[in-house]
Amino acid sequence: MKKHLIPLGVFMVLVGFLGVGLGLNPREVPSPLVNRPTPAFSLPTLAEPQRLVTPADMKGQVWLLNVWASWCVACQEEHPVLVDLAKAGVVPIYGLNYKDKRPEALAWLARHGDPYTQSFSDPDGLAGLDLGVYGVPETFVIDRAGVIRHKHIGPVTVADLRDTLLPLIGKLGADNQL
Repeated sequence: MKKHLIPLGVFMVLVGFLGVGLGLNPREVPSPLVNRPTPAFSLPTLAEPQRLVTPADMKGQVWLLNVWASWCVACQEEHPVLVDLAKAGVVPIYGLNYKDKRPEALAWLARHGDPYTQSFSDPDGLAGLDLGVYGVPETFVIDRAGVIRHKHIGPVTVADLRDTLLPLIGKLGADNQL
């Protein structure tokens, strides 16, 4: 009789784990990089591939780093939100074009609008790997000292801006006066 209870017990434990897992928000994956300096990278810009940019080039200002790709369907969903944010001039938005081809990325920006102060090209995804990118889109809020203060997984919505990103940007002092 006890032999029959063991599979039932194992099944109940698995159901418990499944129940807990289904209750988690996939956008709330903790990042070990929050409150740490932005990992070093030296990447070419999309517009001028011979020009290299590093996180040190953005020091002294609060900025967003948005990881995107032309092949990313969810990036199309968030893109109008980023275009409107860029027009408002609240904070500079830098793009990390992830695992993409330069011609496709440039064509995508020409077609959908370019909200980015600059976009960096990460065709092999190595900088994304250093940032702990799970997939695109992802957006990081980075402070004046180059420290990552928040990581947003998935498309940025108007509600995300209103409730999370803009209050944090305001708290960090995104007037960007040096």
